[in-house]
Amino acid sequence: MTNWLPSLENGTGPLYIRIADEAESAIKSGTLPHGTKLPPQRDLAYDVGVTIGTISRAYALLRERGLVTGEVGRGTYVQGNSDGRVPARDPVTINYGGTRAMVPPPGKLRFDTTAAIDVGQAETVGRIMAEIASAYPGEISSYTRTLSSDWLEAGRQWLSSGNWKPEADQVLPQLGVHAGINAVVAAVSGAGDRIVCEHLTYSQVSRSANLMGRQIALVDSDQNGILPEDFERVCAREHPKAAFIMSSGQNPTLVTLPLSRRKEIVDIARKYNVWLIEDYLYGGMIDDRIPLLAELAPDRTFLLNGLSKSVAAGVRGGWVACPPHMSQRVRVTQKMVSGGLPFLLAELSARLVLSGAAGEIRSKVLTEIGEREALVRQLFAGKEFRSHPRLPFFWLKLPEPWLSGTFKQAVLDADVLIDDEDEFKPARSARVYHHVRVGFSEGRERAISTEGLKTIRRILDQSPLGTSAIV
Repeated sequence: MTNWLPSLENGTGPLYIRIADEAESAIKSGTLPHGTKLPPQRDLAYDVGVTIGTISRAYALLRERGLVTGEVGRGTYVQGNSDGRVPARDPVTINYGGTRAMVPPPGKLRFDTTAAIDVGQAETVGRIMAEIASAYPGEISSYTRTLSSDWLEAGRQWLSSGNWKPEADQVLPQLGVHAGINAVVAAVSGAGDRIVCEHLTYSQVSRSANLMGRQIALVDSDQNGILPEDFERVCAREHPKAAFIMSSGQNPTLVTLPLSRRKEIVDIARKYNVWLIEDYLYGGMIDDRIPLLAELAPDRTFLLNGLSKSVAAGVRGGWVACPPHMSQRVRVTQKMVSGGLPFLLAELSARLVLSGAAGEIRSKVLTEIGEREALVRQLFAGKEFRSHPRLPFFWLKLPEPWLSGTFKQAVLDADVLIDDEDEFKPARSARVYHHVRVGFSEGRERAISTEGLKTIRRILDQSPLGTSAIV
């Protein structure tokens, strides 16, 4: 076992990140060679003068970076190749891919996803795809060069809210909402420009923007969403080109902006000439009928919605309604960013909507979400969390002394995957919320969700000292 101690005099930001960075430097320099056993977490916490939770998060981060391996009862060891070299780290994977595995380890339950619940939609999707292949063999074997009026009308219907509908000629089909947002960001901004995001949000947008050379400007929020006064401060000081906003059913906090704040945000965006990118993917499921930002400010709002959360994530269908005269620009950037729109995807998405099949599937999905959300309220009674009967996740506050990363690791050790709060931070932030997001849409069997939720509740009632996250 080594006597290594990290120095906390260098660097800024959360202590656990600084400790992990110090350890990584020591591993790369050879100070901590391959096979070295790191100090026990309790001992290191005492020697450095921090909490054991801080050390636990630092060790968990080192595991995520592929630098150490740990086994309960044995300790934590530096991991390397057979010649002692530290495995190379791909900066794109580390900085933008996150720690979420594309394929879960065997036996793990996925509560880190909010994709549409399996209600048997594969049969409907397969039938429609067969019909398309039979009717349009030439289009399937070629590139998509024109946009069918049916594709635009389907998007017009799916993007509508209350009595408001966008004009069909302002609608563009997309490779899902995420790809549509990327196209909009590319259309309205250039390298070095700033995009406004909340301190907690769907961070894949910010990571994509970073890859395109954009910078992120953070805006404060409270229990009712974005604070207009801070939005104005950011606009005045940072001069952003656009703001990414989830107006209803915000991910991960489930906050819905009240009408008064929407109006203030629109006024501020007009004053400072800021484009608004309104992600309505979860809002469309809530259907709260509060006027959209796109309804209040159609001249500067891009509205996006799709099928992934309520119909079929594997279809990747989505649409964006653009401000007047911006459709062609977004269509061009969409092609440049994504390579173009597949005919099969666009036709399948349109037929699902126009035939009524998407609405029927969404109704079944929402019914199942409601049943599972009721189970959440039952199992987590007495705990502080926010949920909605039409959304497939809840935002859980952790009691003392749990930390978000520590709790995520403890739950992972119990074979359940969830998202800690860092997954939703669009930029480096010293803010700590002590929350995790738990999705419950994975799997067709409700019994599987019940099993996973009971596991999470059981660990929530324990002390971190009583879990295998401490090694």
